[in-house]
Amino acid sequence: MARINLLPWREQLREERKQRFLVTLAGVLIVACGVIFLGDQYLGRAIEQQTARNDFVRKEIAVLDARIKEISELKAKRQQLLERMKIIQDLQGNRPIIGRIFDQFARTLPDGVYFNSLKMTGKTIQVDGAAESNNRVSNLMRNLDASEWMNGSTLNQVKATTAGAVDQANVFKLTVQQTQPSIEAEGVKK
Repeated sequence: MARINLLPWREQLREERKQRFLVTLAGVLIVACGVIFLGDQYLGRAIEQQTARNDFVRKEIAVLDARIKEISELKAKRQQLLERMKIIQDLQGNRPIIGRIFDQFARTLPDGVYFNSLKMTGKTIQVDGAAESNNRVSNLMRNLDASEWMNGSTLNQVKATTAGAVDQANVFKLTVQQTQPSIEAEGVKK
């Protein structure tokens, strides 16, 4: 049998395989680097776009916050105006009532009774006055209770005073509640 040396052929095949492997490895590395570069570029653009969107949303939120603040200020101003209008309407509506109350005091005042002061706190009217006798104070209280604009007269204090030998007066303090008559009763009276 003849002896053939196959070692250089095997060594040459190994070298060719090694070179193909290195070329393939270099190609794979180049492709991988390209993919990584393209992926980085894509993600960078996506991040920039998202950052731009976030900035836009922040600007719009700031604009909307300013509008919300303006709206809340307008609501507060509106509420203040409504309260002022209500106060003005109440004052306009109550303006003739004081005239009616004074008219009722004049109508209910019997002879021999004099008022020194009238003080109104809310719906309560405090009357300080003088009368010739206790009967005249009683007549005043009955007249006040019979009035449509007042009720609940309460005598707080009565004192007999003598200014001289002939003059004698009873100083009194009473409170009465101011009411409003019903619309039907007021229409019948007019």
